[in-house]
Amino acid sequence: MTSGRILLIDDEDDMRLSTAQSLDLEGFQVEDVADAQAALDRVGFGFAGVVITDIRMPGMDGMTLMRRIRDIDADIPVILVTGHGDVQLAVRAMREGAYDFVEKPFDGQQLSEIAARAMDYRRVVLENRVLRAAAGQVDDLETRLVGRSNVMIDLRRRLRTIAPTEADVLIEGETGVGKEVVARALHDLSPRAGKPFIAIDCASLPASLIESELFGHEAGAFPGALRPRYGKFEHARGGTILLDEIGSMPLDVQGKLLRVVQDRVISPLGANEDRVLDVRFIATSRQPLEDEVARGRFRADLLYRLNVVTLNVPPLSARREDIQLLFIKLVQEAAARHRRPAVAVPPTLLAEIVERNWPGNVRELRNAADRHALGIALQPAEDRSPDQMRLAHRVAMFERDVIVATLAAHGGRLKPVYESLGLSRKSLYEKMQKYRIDKTHYVDHEV
Repeated sequence: MTSGRILLIDDEDDMRLSTAQSLDLEGFQVEDVADAQAALDRVGFGFAGVVITDIRMPGMDGMTLMRRIRDIDADIPVILVTGHGDVQLAVRAMREGAYDFVEKPFDGQQLSEIAARAMDYRRVVLENRVLRAAAGQVDDLETRLVGRSNVMIDLRRRLRTIAPTEADVLIEGETGVGKEVVARALHDLSPRAGKPFIAIDCASLPASLIESELFGHEAGAFPGALRPRYGKFEHARGGTILLDEIGSMPLDVQGKLLRVVQDRVISPLGANEDRVLDVRFIATSRQPLEDEVARGRFRADLLYRLNVVTLNVPPLSARREDIQLLFIKLVQEAAARHRRPAVAVPPTLLAEIVERNWPGNVRELRNAADRHALGIALQPAEDRSPDQMRLAHRVAMFERDVIVATLAAHGGRLKPVYESLGLSRKSLYEKMQKYRIDKTHYVDHEV
């Protein structure tokens, strides 16, 4: 018999009751409700169970409920049920963080097996939280990887799941998105946290010395090698090796790296015996390595060894709703770093920030935050190409951005928002409903 708590949501009484009965017979403790809001009232950060919800429901649908639950605790497994054969919707749900989905009509045994796996996952998550608390460790991913967008919530969820394992990881993303921040977090949340974290910039290693730098050498291995030298790989014993921009590594060195990754042994130049290597490999690339393989610039066998797990770090263009909170955090950090007093970020500036394109991503946004903290005005945007939106839509977008920016600046408190914008309380509420702005996203945010 399986044990565990399931919160079941379905507006169709017969379907809900029959599903609850089937799960109950499998040993689950089932609580069933008919609407999403009632479910939200029963879910908290420490919820010790799994949520199963129909997608198509009146009022708040299952997709919206899933997003609201993930805002509460991104590690609560949500299983979606659809009776409309909508595969595309189910796939989108998985991308946004659903644990799994089933399509009506479904086999009760199939749902029970999925629920059991989800329950095991949730149990491990809660046990790890207890262990981290007992060890005095603080999970600060929300501070390192700021954002309330679905893509960032999902990235943090996957990172927390993968970090405690021994799996090698490939991190892909545009320049400046924070791939090394993700790599460092993987190390810090792993059992190897107390061991070295060695970052190797593959693009800057001199071609003539790359093997010696990585693998080390024995005395006399080549002219000038007067004494033996440990390579970077051996310096990382017991820890994590970050191969930054691995796509820049020459093909012949990739072949030697393949053996290291595959067998966890190294052969220093001039050595007669292999040395066992206890490390975890993390690699980053700003270009999808599958494309580099297709172009003949990267070994397919090495890619398959490295991408046991692949994490994609989204660019700012894919999470524009995070830009304002991220900018506020970066300004605070910049002020502290430059020993300046706290610097206010006016709503008009936040509205402008979110409208700009940031091809350099977080790195470019950090530079802008530094300039603001130092009292240097932002340069006029040169990346705004005239779009074809109707004027009314452009005005509406601007109005929404100003309201969101003002909410962020005032920590979600409504009174200073409507007073500073010259609105009545009623008008502000109406506009927030019109633009689907949820003030809870901005209350007492920690950035």
